[in-house]
Amino acid sequence: MNIQPKILYFGTPVVLLTTENSDGTANLAPMSSAWALGQVVVLGLGAEGQTAANLLERPDVVINVPGPDLWEAVERLAPLTGRDPVPVHKPTHRYEPEKFSAARLTPLCSERVRPPRVAECRLQLEARASTTRLDAGGDFLIVEAQVLAVHADPAIVVPGTDHIDPSAWNPLIYNFRHYFGLGAQLGHSYRSETA
Repeated sequence: MNIQPKILYFGTPVVLLTTENSDGTANLAPMSSAWALGQVVVLGLGAEGQTAANLLERPDVVINVPGPDLWEAVERLAPLTGRDPVPVHKPTHRYEPEKFSAARLTPLCSERVRPPRVAECRLQLEARASTTRLDAGGDFLIVEAQVLAVHADPAIVVPGTDHIDPSAWNPLIYNFRHYFGLGAQLGHSYRSETA
């Protein structure tokens, strides 16, 4: 069967990006187009949004990775924009300068970058955008962010190691505009160091 879905979010992690606005305040935005290549996280975000504008001027970013318990906070952020006036392509959004409060999340000082982390996220990556470019259609900004520091709740780390325990960590997954957590473990890769 040949189909033409509007979106291709076929099961990707949700992240909350914190960036710095020109006045020094924090912008917080949900997204589901992030993936890692070693110590670089590639982000794909709308070119007209506040997050894109911030990263083009101030490259510091925190990639906060929520668990399934935070899906409602993510959804509270979804219709908000830090852009004033609201971009034309976001007719269902409303301007909100205080996104942490609106989402009922807590800012936490970062160590290596200026934007704050999200305290409720058990995994947080402080990073700096090293490369930014528009996609082929000009609608999305593709960002390569070099990770500078990784913060993890001790409860999701294998004791005595620098490894995230995959049996203790469960990211929020965005699957065709629906939120999910992970199911039971099916097995592990031959390259796993936590088998």
